Amino acid sequence: MGGESTTRTAPRSGGKSTSPVGSRTGQRLSGIAVALGIVLFLGGFAWGAVVYRPYTVPTTSMTPTIDAGDRVLAQRVDGDEIRRGDVVVFTDKSWVTNSAVVKRVVAVGGDKVSCCTNGKLTVNGKQIDEAYLKGSVVEDKKIPTVTVPKGRLFLLGDERQGSLDSSAHISDAAQGTVARSAVTARVDSVVWPMKGMLERPTGFETLGAISSPGPLHTIVTLIVVGAVLVLAGGAYGPVAKRMGNRRSRTRTEPVGAR
Repeated sequence: MGGESTTRTAPRSGGKSTSPVGSRTGQRLSGIAVALGIVLFLGGFAWGAVVYRPYTVPTTSMTPTIDAGDRVLAQRVDGDEIRRGDVVVFTDKSWVTNSAVVKRVVAVGGDKVSCCTNGKLTVNGKQIDEAYLKGSVVEDKKIPTVTVPKGRLFLLGDERQGSLDSSAHISDAAQGTVARSAVTARVDSVVWPMKGMLERPTGFETLGAISSPGPLHTIVTLIVVGAVLVLAGGAYGPVAKRMGNRRSRTRTEPVGAR
């Protein structure tokens, strides 16, 4: 009849209908994603809290690697795990301070260390290429040859001229060295400002193995993946509902007057 208007509903297929909030399979998968994401996210933070400690470096003695006020993450390690080139956190009362100190290990027990020949540190007769200094080594830094006692470490600041490090304590009974047992952590990264992982001290590889990076990259990956899974799983319901509403509108088609 002219002027009449009817509504024709598209026939349903023989398969299962989809609810406005998605299929049961989709809902289950989104729930699994959220649960797994929470586990990875919280697990990454828990792992990081167990393995790492935050420190704020108060002085410029580690410039240019670490500036005054930088926030670093240091991996909790045993002193026996420390190797040449590591930037470590330690406490030694003989250095007239009860607070934690951050310096770089340049020699270990049994090594002979001196500075500087042609502006370079010398360990066991080999000149060390310290790329992390970025050209800031001071030519007039003079350290007589010191034989590091077994079980002890010789440490320098990367800012060689003004750092109060082992070179400033050579007249002490231990010739400025620090016991391995005094070390509590090894610095892995500068997190504020975000400078990233410390440069690997490859110049010490000629004297033996250097330390491998800690698990910080893995921990960050777990946290990021966990956050993505939680967000993706949580977004499934609203997205599925919107798509379901859109499909419902397209199934109903107005038919004009005949």
